[in-house]
Amino acid sequence: MNELLELLTSAAFWGAVLRIATPLILGTLGVLLCERAGVLNLGIEGIMVAGAFAGWLAVFQGASLWGGVAVAALTGAVFGLLHGLLTVKLALSQHVSGLGITLLATSLASYAYRVSFPKVERPPTVQTFQPMEALPIPVLDTQTPMTLLALVLVPVVGWVLMRTPLGLAVRMVGENPAAAEGQGLSVTGLRLGAICAG
Repeated sequence: MNELLELLTSAAFWGAVLRIATPLILGTLGVLLCERAGVLNLGIEGIMVAGAFAGWLAVFQGASLWGGVAVAALTGAVFGLLHGLLTVKLALSQHVSGLGITLLATSLASYAYRVSFPKVERPPTVQTFQPMEALPIPVLDTQTPMTLLALVLVPVVGWVLMRTPLGLAVRMVGENPAAAEGQGLSVTGLRLGAICAG
Protein backbone atom coordinates (compact mmCIF):
# COMPACT_ATOMS: atom_id res chain seq x y z
CA MET A 1 0.00 0.00 0.00
CA ASN A 2 2.88 2.34 0.77
CA GLU A 3 4.32 1.77 -2.70
CA LEU A 4 1.02 2.76 -4.31
CA LEU A 5 0.83 5.87 -2.14
CA GLU A 6 4.41 6.77 -3.07
CA LEU A 7 3.58 6.32 -6.73
CA LEU A 8 0.46 8.48 -6.54
CA THR A 9 2.31 11.28 -4.75
CA SER A 10 5.28 11.21 -7.12
CA ALA A 11 5.75 14.20 -9.43
CA ALA A 12 7.31 11.88 -12.04
CA PHE A 13 4.13 9.77 -12.13
CA TRP A 14 1.86 12.78 -12.71
CA GLY A 15 4.30 14.15 -15.28
CA ALA A 16 4.05 10.87 -17.19
CA VAL A 17 0.25 10.92 -16.89
CA LEU A 18 0.10 14.41 -18.40
CA ARG A 19 2.55 13.53 -21.17
CA ILE A 20 0.57 10.43 -22.15
CA ALA A 21 -2.76 12.26 -21.87
CA THR A 22 -1.77 15.11 -24.23
CA PRO A 23 -2.96 13.49 -27.49
CA LEU A 24 -6.10 12.28 -25.70
CA ILE A 25 -6.89 15.81 -24.53
CA LEU A 26 -6.44 17.20 -28.04
CA GLY A 27 -8.54 14.42 -29.60
CA THR A 28 -11.27 14.87 -27.02
CA LEU A 29 -11.46 18.60 -27.71
CA GLY A 30 -11.82 17.84 -31.42
CA VAL A 31 -14.61 15.35 -30.80
CA LEU A 32 -16.29 17.82 -28.44
CA LEU A 33 -16.47 20.43 -31.22
CA CYS A 34 -17.92 17.90 -33.65
CA GLU A 35 -20.46 16.58 -31.14
CA ARG A 36 -21.62 20.08 -30.18
CA ALA A 37 -22.19 20.79 -33.88
CA GLY A 38 -24.32 17.64 -34.16
CA VAL A 39 -21.88 15.37 -35.99
CA LEU A 40 -20.55 12.08 -34.65
CA ASN A 41 -16.88 11.76 -35.61
CA LEU A 42 -15.75 8.16 -35.20
CA GLY A 43 -12.85 8.91 -37.56
CA ILE A 44 -10.88 10.94 -35.00
CA GLU A 45 -8.42 8.12 -34.27
CA GLY A 46 -7.48 7.67 -37.92
CA ILE A 47 -7.35 11.43 -38.44
CA MET A 48 -4.92 11.73 -35.53
CA VAL A 49 -2.74 8.92 -36.91
CA ALA A 50 -2.58 10.50 -40.37
CA GLY A 51 -1.89 13.94 -38.88
CA ALA A 52 0.84 12.60 -36.61
CA PHE A 53 2.53 10.83 -39.51
CA ALA A 54 2.31 13.88 -41.79
CA GLY A 55 3.71 16.14 -39.08
CA TRP A 56 6.51 13.69 -38.27
CA LEU A 57 7.41 13.36 -41.95
CA ALA A 58 7.45 17.15 -42.36
CA VAL A 59 9.86 17.50 -39.43
CA PHE A 60 11.96 14.62 -40.77
CA GLN A 61 12.18 16.46 -44.12
CA GLY A 62 13.49 19.59 -42.38
CA ALA A 63 10.49 21.57 -41.17
CA SER A 64 10.53 23.10 -37.69
CA LEU A 65 8.65 21.37 -34.89
CA TRP A 66 5.87 23.96 -34.99
CA GLY A 67 5.82 23.55 -38.78
CA GLY A 68 5.25 19.85 -38.21
CA VAL A 69 2.40 20.65 -35.82
CA ALA A 70 0.89 22.92 -38.49
CA VAL A 71 1.18 20.17 -41.12
CA ALA A 72 -0.44 17.69 -38.72
CA ALA A 73 -3.30 20.11 -38.03
CA LEU A 74 -3.79 20.79 -41.74
CA THR A 75 -3.85 17.06 -42.49
CA GLY A 76 -6.43 16.57 -39.76
CA ALA A 77 -8.52 19.43 -41.17
CA VAL A 78 -8.45 17.86 -44.65
CA PHE A 79 -9.66 14.50 -43.34
CA GLY A 80 -12.21 16.31 -41.18
CA LEU A 81 -13.45 18.14 -44.27
CA LEU A 82 -13.77 14.80 -46.08
CA HIS A 83 -15.81 13.43 -43.18
CA GLY A 84 -17.93 16.59 -43.17
CA LEU A 85 -18.60 16.41 -46.89
CA LEU A 86 -19.67 12.78 -46.59
CA THR A 87 -21.91 13.27 -43.56
CA VAL A 88 -23.17 16.84 -43.83
CA LYS A 89 -23.32 17.49 -47.56
CA LEU A 90 -24.11 13.97 -48.79
CA ALA A 91 -26.02 12.93 -45.62
CA LEU A 92 -24.29 9.55 -45.41
CA SER A 93 -24.22 7.56 -42.19
CA GLN A 94 -21.96 9.24 -39.65
CA HIS A 95 -21.01 5.86 -38.18
CA VAL A 96 -19.98 4.32 -41.49
CA SER A 97 -18.20 7.46 -42.67
CA GLY A 98 -16.28 7.81 -39.41
CA LEU A 99 -15.13 4.21 -39.41
CA GLY A 100 -14.25 4.49 -43.10
CA ILE A 101 -12.19 7.62 -42.41
CA THR A 102 -10.37 5.79 -39.61
CA LEU A 103 -9.52 2.87 -41.90
CA LEU A 104 -8.57 5.14 -44.81
CA ALA A 105 -6.40 7.55 -42.82
CA THR A 106 -4.63 4.79 -40.87
CA SER A 107 -4.00 2.78 -44.02
CA LEU A 108 -2.73 5.81 -45.95
CA ALA A 109 -0.33 6.67 -43.12
CA SER A 110 0.96 3.09 -42.99
CA TYR A 111 1.33 2.91 -46.77
CA ALA A 112 3.07 6.30 -46.93
CA TYR A 113 5.50 5.16 -44.22
CA ARG A 114 6.33 1.95 -46.11
CA VAL A 115 6.85 3.88 -49.34
CA SER A 116 8.93 6.61 -47.69
CA PHE A 117 11.14 4.16 -45.78
CA PRO A 118 11.12 0.84 -47.64
CA LYS A 119 14.13 -0.75 -45.93
CA VAL A 120 14.49 0.25 -42.30
CA GLU A 121 14.82 -1.91 -39.24
CA ARG A 122 13.97 0.90 -36.82
CA PRO A 123 11.89 3.99 -37.58
CA PRO A 124 13.96 7.15 -38.05
CA THR A 125 13.67 9.61 -35.19
CA VAL A 126 13.32 13.38 -35.08
CA GLN A 127 14.26 15.91 -32.44
CA THR A 128 11.22 16.45 -30.23
CA PHE A 129 10.04 19.39 -28.14
CA GLN A 130 12.17 19.88 -25.04
CA PRO A 131 10.68 20.04 -21.53
CA MET A 132 9.95 23.53 -20.20
CA GLU A 133 12.30 23.33 -17.23
CA ALA A 134 12.05 27.09 -16.59
CA LEU A 135 8.48 26.73 -15.34
CA PRO A 136 8.38 26.88 -11.54
CA ILE A 137 5.54 24.32 -11.25
CA PRO A 138 6.85 20.84 -10.30
CA VAL A 139 4.79 18.67 -12.69
CA LEU A 140 4.68 21.15 -15.58
CA ASP A 141 8.44 21.68 -15.65
CA THR A 142 8.84 18.21 -17.21
CA GLN A 143 6.24 18.83 -19.93
CA THR A 144 6.64 20.03 -23.51
CA PRO A 145 4.93 23.05 -25.06
CA MET A 146 2.37 20.72 -26.70
CA THR A 147 1.15 19.57 -23.29
CA LEU A 148 0.87 23.15 -22.10
CA LEU A 149 -1.01 24.02 -25.30
CA ALA A 150 -3.44 21.14 -24.69
CA LEU A 151 -4.03 22.24 -21.11
CA VAL A 152 -4.62 25.85 -22.17
CA LEU A 153 -7.01 24.80 -24.94
CA VAL A 154 -9.37 23.07 -22.49
CA PRO A 155 -10.67 26.27 -20.85
CA VAL A 156 -10.37 28.23 -24.10
CA VAL A 157 -12.59 25.80 -26.02
CA GLY A 158 -15.02 25.69 -23.08
CA TRP A 159 -15.18 29.48 -22.98
CA VAL A 160 -15.68 29.75 -26.76
CA LEU A 161 -18.48 27.17 -26.73
CA MET A 162 -20.31 28.55 -23.70
CA ARG A 163 -19.63 32.30 -23.73
CA THR A 164 -19.34 33.50 -27.33
CA PRO A 165 -21.84 34.00 -30.17
CA LEU A 166 -19.86 31.51 -32.28
CA GLY A 167 -20.15 28.87 -29.56
CA LEU A 168 -23.87 29.55 -29.23
CA ALA A 169 -24.26 29.13 -32.99
CA VAL A 170 -22.34 25.83 -32.97
CA ARG A 171 -24.42 24.51 -30.07
CA MET A 172 -27.65 25.67 -31.72
CA VAL A 173 -26.74 23.89 -34.95
CA GLY A 174 -26.10 20.70 -32.98
CA GLU A 175 -29.19 20.84 -30.79
CA ASN A 176 -31.80 22.37 -33.09
CA PRO A 177 -30.73 22.83 -36.73
CA ALA A 178 -34.18 24.08 -37.78
CA ALA A 179 -34.04 26.91 -35.23
CA ALA A 180 -30.50 27.80 -36.34
CA GLU A 181 -31.62 27.91 -39.95
CA GLY A 182 -34.56 30.10 -38.92
CA GLN A 183 -32.06 32.54 -37.38
CA GLY A 184 -30.25 32.74 -40.71
CA LEU A 185 -27.29 30.58 -39.71
CA SER A 186 -25.69 28.22 -42.21
CA VAL A 187 -26.07 24.78 -40.66
CA THR A 188 -23.82 23.19 -43.28
CA GLY A 189 -21.13 25.85 -42.96
CA LEU A 190 -21.05 25.74 -39.17
CA ARG A 191 -20.95 21.97 -39.08
CA LEU A 192 -18.17 21.78 -41.66
CA GLY A 193 -16.22 24.45 -39.80
CA ALA A 194 -16.58 22.64 -36.48
CA ILE A 195 -15.50 19.33 -38.01
CA CYS A 196 -12.44 20.89 -39.66
CA ALA A 197 -11.51 22.73 -36.46
CA GLY A 198 -11.95 19.51 -34.49
